[in-house]
Amino acid sequence: MIKIGMMIGNRYEILEKIGTGGMSDVYKSKDHKLNRYVAVKVLKQEFSENANFVSKFQVEAQAAAGLAHPNVVNVYDVGEENDVYYIVMELVEGITLKKYIEKKARLSVKEAISIAIQVSMGIEAAHNNHIIHRDIKPQNIIISKEGKVKVTDFGIAKAATSNTITSNVMGSVHYTSPEQARGGYSDEKSDIYSLGITMFEMLTGRVPFNGETTVAIAIKHIQEPLPSPREYIPEIPVSVEQIVFKCCQKSPDRRYQTMADLVADLKQSLINPDEDFVKLVNPDEEASTRMITDKDMVQIKRQSDRRDSMEEALRLKKDVRRKYQEEEEDDEEDIMEEVEEEDIEEDIEEEEEEYDSKMERITTVLAVVAALLIGCIVLFLVGKTLGILPFGEGAGEEEAAEESSGQVEMPKVVGRQLEEVKTELMGLGLMPEIEYKETDEWEAGLILECNIGIGQMVDSKTDIVLTVSAGASGVEVPKVTGMSTAQGVSDLEQKGFVVNRTEGYDDTVPKGNIISQTPEGGTKAPSGSAVTIKISQGAEDTKVRVPNLIGISEMDAMASITESGLVVGSVTEVNNEDPALEGLVCYQSYSVGSYVEPGTAVDLQVSIGPKQATYSFSGSIEAPSAEEDPEYRDGLNVTVTIDTEDGVQLLNTNTASFPISVNYTGIRSATGTVTFTYTVTTDAVTDTNPETGEVTTTEGTSVQKTIARELQFTPET
Repeated sequence: MIKIGMMIGNRYEILEKIGTGGMSDVYKSKDHKLNRYVAVKVLKQEFSENANFVSKFQVEAQAAAGLAHPNVVNVYDVGEENDVYYIVMELVEGITLKKYIEKKARLSVKEAISIAIQVSMGIEAAHNNHIIHRDIKPQNIIISKEGKVKVTDFGIAKAATSNTITSNVMGSVHYTSPEQARGGYSDEKSDIYSLGITMFEMLTGRVPFNGETTVAIAIKHIQEPLPSPREYIPEIPVSVEQIVFKCCQKSPDRRYQTMADLVADLKQSLINPDEDFVKLVNPDEEASTRMITDKDMVQIKRQSDRRDSMEEALRLKKDVRRKYQEEEEDDEEDIMEEVEEEDIEEDIEEEEEEYDSKMERITTVLAVVAALLIGCIVLFLVGKTLGILPFGEGAGEEEAAEESSGQVEMPKVVGRQLEEVKTELMGLGLMPEIEYKETDEWEAGLILECNIGIGQMVDSKTDIVLTVSAGASGVEVPKVTGMSTAQGVSDLEQKGFVVNRTEGYDDTVPKGNIISQTPEGGTKAPSGSAVTIKISQGAEDTKVRVPNLIGISEMDAMASITESGLVVGSVTEVNNEDPALEGLVCYQSYSVGSYVEPGTAVDLQVSIGPKQATYSFSGSIEAPSAEEDPEYRDGLNVTVTIDTEDGVQLLNTNTASFPISVNYTGIRSATGTVTFTYTVTTDAVTDTNPETGEVTTTEGTSVQKTIARELQFTPET
């Protein structure tokens, strides 16, 4: 049982509980051996009693202890004491990514990519050390006060998945990969899938799959296609969307194969966000039919030559052994050596002589077969493109070989609804251009024409133009190119159009004005359809504008710094005379609006309020005077207390001897009170009745007295 103040491992003092999870509780502790604060994660009792789990947990935690990286919460120690199993980790002051997303609703694209890069680098370091996390989710990612992103809980996940543990303990099923949901083998690419889901949540503020039960959510991971994050946030660049799609492919072979590849694409998306450079690789291409080249034939001949010669040699050895098995034992070794050497050499020479003519015949046959195959493929593609052959839309998809890994087959689009087709094309990495045509023959929103035929192989750079029906009463799209964003949006919305916005750099269009629009101005489109405008960010500049951080909380300032592409420097607490800034940022090391290089560290100062004046009190406390209490007598036992105006007690003592010498500094109040509490007993009184002479005695009485005296303290300089 863990209690505050107890010592674990003769060095870790438990200070306070700072978190709890499905499998463990986390405590802030002090390492007295190295004089530093650490986080101690203690396994809950139900897992401590599972010997199999404990064994796997210790092995994995020890492996994680050897992992050191700036983006990983480092494990310092693993131990056990009185059936309490614990791991000692780096203490990171900050909040989890989950809470950070909840606080901001969703993150900007730049901030999400920046966090994803740091997480990927931490996971990459683990993968390079053969450590798989298996439970990547925002709850296991911490953003420190310095803006550093760190991944935690390495090692514990693998131990958990190796045992029978309930789903509420193992964390959210919202981030699990399809192979984990099936209960199958998981590897590094499972972490990539979970990171893709985490990126989706950072960008949109929601998870892609939800349901009433964990089983329902797991089935969606296995069966349902990932929705596009651009469906929820249209301004997400296409490159970022494609990165998320590639991370979250159902088949592990279609995902990024290493974290290094993912980091490279994430960095590229920061430089060219609107460029579609992400390649979705189809592993089936490696099994596609390919031509045999002359170089391949030479390799086949050489390898076949060596293999056949070796097989023949082994066969001859076996024959010789059988032939001379019954010979006398003394002569057996000599005879075998002689026959083996002679027969093997003769048969290899014969095989080499026969090989050339045989190989020539094989080569001729293969060449003819290859030519026939090429002819059939060409006829098939031409016939399918022209609509001559009666094949269905999906016929031959598995057998068709793509010309290059970056190409995809153009689906049927004519006669279908625009929004449905746009979603499908974007899923294939294609960005179509939309042109509208007014017609009363077709329903508004139906695609009339496409400049690319069905089945053609295209890549992301191909210009795909869709001509869409604007209906019988299409609305003319206003021309907004060159206008300010506010004016352009106003003109489009007045005509009933929905406005989607993207951003781009342009040396000729002023910042904030519209570079281009789709559909173009002057064409007609259905009322209520979307018009996409690209807003100029001005000439591309690598420098970053420093945001205004004064007057906001420390966490909001850290978020703003990270979002701007800068780094949080030192954060210190200082006094500030403005009481309105207490608890808020009161200083930043770079002035608001100045331009600095990306990655520049910005130092912050957080106000702890105005500096308070302090006072001192030095002197003697005299006994109550006759003016204060005529009944006070020297030698009485008196309780003396000194209290400041703000309720701080400086003295509480019992004495019969005065004066009392006192000396206090750092007092935060200007005045105080000294209080004397004591008991006075009156003498007995004897009275004689003059008439009767009777004598009566009245006993003395005890009365508690309280005397208060105001004190004035001296201001300190």
